[in-house]
Amino acid sequence: MTIRVLFVCLGNICRSPTAEGVFASLVNTNAVFSDSAGTGAWHVGEPPDKRSQAAAKRQGIDLSGQRARQVTKQDFHDFDHILAMDSSNLAALERMQPAGAKAKLGLLLDHHPDTELKDVPDPYYEDGFDTVFQLVKRACDGLAKDLKV
Repeated sequence: MTIRVLFVCLGNICRSPTAEGVFASLVNTNAVFSDSAGTGAWHVGEPPDKRSQAAAKRQGIDLSGQRARQVTKQDFHDFDHILAMDSSNLAALERMQPAGAKAKLGLLLDHHPDTELKDVPDPYYEDGFDTVFQLVKRACDGLAKDLKV
């Protein structure tokens, strides 16, 4: 059975596409399906931010094929785990989650082995893309171990 994981941030152009790309590079894609989405619709159809793509590319990960989309109600039924990049987006997901949905909601950084941070900082208005990449990478390593994939 395939484990399905959705990574979520606000616009789906920085943090969540990075998490999707990193996680896919770490796991057996026959055992795991990963995707990303945003709680907002501002960037639907757009590729990840060029700065996110550049940070990932420096680490050998290509995000260029991804396109932003917004979280749907169906996602809560289709995915086993929906992991928000920050507390604000987690709260939005909790408000959106329909009754009876199977997805387990949480924060990506809960899987990071050695940080006290709860929120992946949003690098959109600052220049922290490489720092975000490293933070997400460690959390995705932990997630892969936690899911045993």
